[in-house]
Amino acid sequence: MMLPLSRRDLLAAFAAQVARQQLNIVFLLADDLGWADTQLNGGDLHETPNLLRLARSGVRFTHALAAAPVCSPTRASIMTGKFPARLHITIWRESSRNPPKNRRVVPPIAEADLPHTETTLAELIRSRGYSTAHIGKWHLGSAEHYPETHGFDVNVGGTLWGAPETFWFPYGGKPRWNEPRYVPGLGHSEPGEYLTDRLTTEAIQRMKRRGGKPFFVNLWFHSPHTPIEGKPELTAKFKARIRPEMKHQNPEYAAMVASIDGNVGRILDHLEGTGELGRTIIVFTSDNGGYIGKDRGQQIPVTNNHPLRSGKGSLYEGGLRVPLVIHWPGAAKPGAVCGEMVFSADLYPTLAEAAGAQPQPGIDSMSLTPLLRDPAARLSRERLYFHYPHYYETTTPVSAVRERDWKLLEYHEDSRVELFNLANDPGESRDLAASEPRQATRLRELLHRWRAEVGAQMPTRRIPE
Repeated sequence: MMLPLSRRDLLAAFAAQVARQQLNIVFLLADDLGWADTQLNGGDLHETPNLLRLARSGVRFTHALAAAPVCSPTRASIMTGKFPARLHITIWRESSRNPPKNRRVVPPIAEADLPHTETTLAELIRSRGYSTAHIGKWHLGSAEHYPETHGFDVNVGGTLWGAPETFWFPYGGKPRWNEPRYVPGLGHSEPGEYLTDRLTTEAIQRMKRRGGKPFFVNLWFHSPHTPIEGKPELTAKFKARIRPEMKHQNPEYAAMVASIDGNVGRILDHLEGTGELGRTIIVFTSDNGGYIGKDRGQQIPVTNNHPLRSGKGSLYEGGLRVPLVIHWPGAAKPGAVCGEMVFSADLYPTLAEAAGAQPQPGIDSMSLTPLLRDPAARLSRERLYFHYPHYYETTTPVSAVRERDWKLLEYHEDSRVELFNLANDPGESRDLAASEPRQATRLRELLHRWRAEVGAQMPTRRIPE
């Protein structure tokens, strides 16, 4: 005679039924990885065979843009589906409250923390019965705003800091950031352990320990952000491969990119080995363009975003365009390439939809599922807007609008505009503002209207002493 099931057994049976019906989700986010830094988009020194492997089973986007040219605003856009300007999160926490006052304009005081009034992607997904885990970089606020307060059951390594002290265990030591830093939640290890590897190990463990539920694992690497520290054996390999004609000349950075790729391979191998690859959505992207400055002690730039102009911090394409691959069994057309203009906030409604959740009203983004099914399709959106009212190595305060192939930038120190046609000039080398005044005026008006609509914070004029 069959005995009646206990309440615990019933709950376990229900969880197993839900798990069979829902796809797992793995979100892989690199930090400062440029559009041209992988073999997906023609990187000449770097080797990324596992990203190519991922692209063969999914859709690769060639015109994916970060919502901002620096990390925290883009991460906030992913979590909320909103423009960073609407959130007033337009720069990283450490610089949000104390803008420089010795430049031509004074940047606004930005929000340092992701507000709890926002319904995050993790909260939406967890509401559908998922086990949720954040592994790695967070950089969206102080302890009161850590991942555990925004919908994640587990947080390993997510803190208020934007970069580790070092990528080598114990991930601390002499402060290079004028404060001691560490990566919590990793426990004991051995000298020689590399952070990118360890975070992946933690992510795989969370996939195993999900209590019969489908899982959402947010694996947000710190790499290849500074400090530029590649594994010595990989660095030596790439150093021997460098030729004068190559655009990429930094072997240690190439080693860091290779480590990211190797860990993407570990994720794929684990899912394949457990039979879950065909039941798991995988997203790989970056939070902004590649950093083109020099790391401390190095004589060569970190990377080169050629053929795109400039890099991290800038609203030129080198600062905004990023790699994006989405593997979605049953939805994404394997090996397809999509040239539609999309941006990082679009991942919010896309992944919410994947989990069967309803995105919150008032978002600024669109689901990418129509493009996964038909990569030649177009979204019903003509423009994307960007707002970086701050200073960086590559820029002064600036806003921009991209309307398909047309792109206008407006600089706030002197109200100067630049206009480019990306179809004819992907490197943004020919300013058309003077020769196309009507186009420049029209786009500038649209940009001003958008800034007013989202309540974008603007720099103020400095009063001369």
